[in-house]
Amino acid sequence: MKIGILGMPLTGKTTLFNLLTGQEKEVSAFSTKGTKNIGVAKVHDQRIDYLSSLYHPKKTTYATIELIDIAGISPELSSREKSEIFGLIQDTEALLFAVRLFEDPAVSGETNPLTQIDNLRYELLLRDLEVVENRLERLAHSKKKLTHEELFEIEILKKCNQGLSEDQFLSKLEFTADEMKKLSGFSFYTLKPIIIARNLSEEQFRTGTFFGKEELEKIVRENGMASIDICGKIEMEINQLEEEERKMFLEDLGLKESGIERLSRICYQYLGLISFFTVGEDEVKAWTIKKNTIAKKAAGKVHSDIERGFIRAEIAKYQHLVDLGDIHKVKEKGLLKVEGKEAIIEDGDIINFRFNI
Repeated sequence: MKIGILGMPLTGKTTLFNLLTGQEKEVSAFSTKGTKNIGVAKVHDQRIDYLSSLYHPKKTTYATIELIDIAGISPELSSREKSEIFGLIQDTEALLFAVRLFEDPAVSGETNPLTQIDNLRYELLLRDLEVVENRLERLAHSKKKLTHEELFEIEILKKCNQGLSEDQFLSKLEFTADEMKKLSGFSFYTLKPIIIARNLSEEQFRTGTFFGKEELEKIVRENGMASIDICGKIEMEINQLEEEERKMFLEDLGLKESGIERLSRICYQYLGLISFFTVGEDEVKAWTIKKNTIAKKAAGKVHSDIERGFIRAEIAKYQHLVDLGDIHKVKEKGLLKVEGKEAIIEDGDIINFRFNI
């Protein structure tokens, strides 16, 4: 899964990217419009930590998401420059808005969160509207007779054109399954899920108060977005601490985990993703699947041969293992279920696939 980090200049995009991926990319200097930073973020999951403590594997593998960091979007940029920047995140499945609320005399840039979101929303609407209008124009001037499929496409694009012209995100419009299938090939930005990371000052983070809070929460609620409060300054301090100091620091803030840990998990869950686990002495691993994935398809995540030769899935619930402390006790209690290929895999399932090829 790919998530594009989007924001105006100097909002903390690259800081978030570095904290999530463990990289050390240049922050204030990152302004080259045609380039991007790419990294992988670990999805923090205490269940993996517990399973590793239980099995003591040679290797522990967390679920991951890919993040793409691009240059800031500024109203002063030309249309060509903006298109070039947006093109770097066109194939992402979701967008992470870095919205700055902290004020720092040493760092210029917009600090009004409502202005920032309005600007980003406008740019996304404009990108999609240009694509729709260009495609409609090409179809209208086609020299050959339009196919039934192309006529169907025109009707859908007219619906999109009207919505976008009225400043509506495509995610707010209603489409049939067939219409959505047709639209999927366009990679429209306003169809992508959006997560807003509000980058606060230390005082704003500690007090939970900041300018435009109610308006921001309304925007998130009405547009079906997700949001989280982050303090880049605090997160950088946490990142440099040893484990014990880190726990004490978080407790002082009234938190159990860092904002970056929470953000990685929110990104993962907001995309409708879940994890199932495979366990053993060699490796404890989290596997990423979409909600409502059947057992046979989940097996294919582990290996295509397992999906092809699928026989059954032996499934234990994570909480049952925690309660009993041993997979053999789970089996003795009759809690280890044997399921067929059509069984729906649930978040936290611990699975042993049986197969034959």
